[in-house]
Amino acid sequence: MNPAIPLQLLGGISADEFLRDYWQKKPLLIRQAIPGFESPLDPDELAGLALEEVIESRIVIEHGKTPWELRRGPFSEETFKELPESDWTLLVQAVDQFVPEVAELLEHFKFLPSWRIDDIMISYAAPGGGVGPHFDNYDVFLLQGHGRRRWKIGQTCDADSPLLQHPDLRILAQFEESQDWVLEPGDMLYLPPRVAHYGIAEDECMTYSVGFRAPSAAEVLTHFTDFLAQFLSDEERYSDAGMSAVKGSEDQHKIQRDALDRLKQLLQEHMSDERLLLTWFGQFMTEPRYPELVAGEEIDDGDLLQALEDGAVLVRNPSARLAWSEVDVGLLLFSSGQSVVLPQSMRELLKLICAADALHQDNLGQWLADEDGRKLLGELVKQGSLEFADE
Repeated sequence: MNPAIPLQLLGGISADEFLRDYWQKKPLLIRQAIPGFESPLDPDELAGLALEEVIESRIVIEHGKTPWELRRGPFSEETFKELPESDWTLLVQAVDQFVPEVAELLEHFKFLPSWRIDDIMISYAAPGGGVGPHFDNYDVFLLQGHGRRRWKIGQTCDADSPLLQHPDLRILAQFEESQDWVLEPGDMLYLPPRVAHYGIAEDECMTYSVGFRAPSAAEVLTHFTDFLAQFLSDEERYSDAGMSAVKGSEDQHKIQRDALDRLKQLLQEHMSDERLLLTWFGQFMTEPRYPELVAGEEIDDGDLLQALEDGAVLVRNPSARLAWSEVDVGLLLFSSGQSVVLPQSMRELLKLICAADALHQDNLGQWLADEDGRKLLGELVKQGSLEFADE
């Protein structure tokens, strides 16, 4: 994709212009981002997904006296029969992992790194339904799929922005409206992190939310240091060899500056290891939302080769995540929270595995004759990141 070519999805501006002027900076309303868009799911089908144990779902109801109520799925058919005619919202997470037609929408966002995309959440709202004024700490594209929703845009928020007292929902206590738009099917709104917004259904409507992974600094520090600790021996400790004796004029109980400098050196020695940092980051960013759905099957190289030669097709498990990068010792393939180092000669195979809709004898070609290539495919099948397509 040429990042300088204007895109209908972005309202006629290029990916370069969008990333320069809007990404993580300011909202962008795009009329008919996907012209004539028709929702792949109808409200009843979305409600059907919310009945499933494995799928994460919520219902938010706005009441008179206690303004907001949150219910968590899975739900029953009786739940939906008992809901009022207005002022409630159903939210279903990661629908792209369960409905291929929804996953196809991500093809429109190829100008962004795939490992940054989290999932597609779909919300259904009865007339007047919404989840209250709030803000997110990540970028989001809001594509209107059915009906009309009014979006009110407010102030930029942070951790100190006052919230209503609620055990489950982060609803802003103050909302300073600055813009107001009604979105029709095919219209899309981009919102950067921390921008307050409030969506209200004008009539029965569905909205597709493409969200992005953005780990907090606390997550990065906590998870990376836990990962790093695996590679450090107990003998690596704070050391002050060559330390000067406490002088008569100095307080024995004071931690001197040189102690802090030695501590910083100890941390920097390990925290600055770029190979370990990249390995952790790739594993962290490819961790599946539903790890239990990434379950593989045992298969040996000979059976895998025979199956592919007989016309079998491998596809990515919808719950798996794949990415790759390179380090000084070769290439790194990240698959569903794991990583493996591979030689530079396998670059094209890695790119094919991460990008192809399907893997088969025709596009794998020479790799079926390569022992390392067959072994890698087999390991990904055993892990569950790749699976055989249904007949």
